[in-house]
Amino acid sequence: MTMLALSAVAFLILHLVVSGSPVRGVIVGRIGEAAFLGMFSLLSAGGIVLLAATYGMARSDPANTVYWGITGATRHIQFVLQALALLLIVPGILTPNPTSVRQEGALNREDVVKGMLRITRHPFLWGVALLSAGHLIVNGDTASLMLFGTLLVIALCGTVSIDAKRRRALGDAWTPFAEATSNIPFAAILSGRQPLRLGEIGLVKIGAAVAVYLALVFAHPFLFGVAVTG
Repeated sequence: MTMLALSAVAFLILHLVVSGSPVRGVIVGRIGEAAFLGMFSLLSAGGIVLLAATYGMARSDPANTVYWGITGATRHIQFVLQALALLLIVPGILTPNPTSVRQEGALNREDVVKGMLRITRHPFLWGVALLSAGHLIVNGDTASLMLFGTLLVIALCGTVSIDAKRRRALGDAWTPFAEATSNIPFAAILSGRQPLRLGEIGLVKIGAAVAVYLALVFAHPFLFGVAVTG
């Protein structure tokens, strides 16, 4: 359990301090943007692997207290949340987005705000937040709280952190995009700043999200040892 806790803290520091605070600017100033992104990507990948490994060990730790378990109701809620999460994550990855790494140039496109970006300018991170929240609903043990709680915090804080970084880096070029979109899903639509045009997302992207969802449902017991329907 201790190793999982240390892994979670290290992963939080990497994303919230090293990448999500002025510390990033100091490091970039010393080693350059390309080197920083390479280092950050490697450390993030390593961090995910370490979290997964220590989580697997912590699940069988005697100190892994269970506070709540899955019920019929939470199982169905989980299904819905995971589907919604992947409908944000997959189209979000496939949509040009000024908030994504090295995609700031998308701001120059006249039609940049379309499809998924009308819903939120951070579809991937909100998808990860829903994915994490869904797992917390059905996994109430200490190890799961550490793992999925960490991912939830990073995803939610990441939306704010990225907005701040883009504002500092892009200045006035960022303002029109930020004002036309919203961080919180559907806020721009509810406020009348954007129309809801689901057709703009694209059937291919939605189909890809459904395919990933079904693949994960099938592969879940092989990858994680737990059947989604079990």
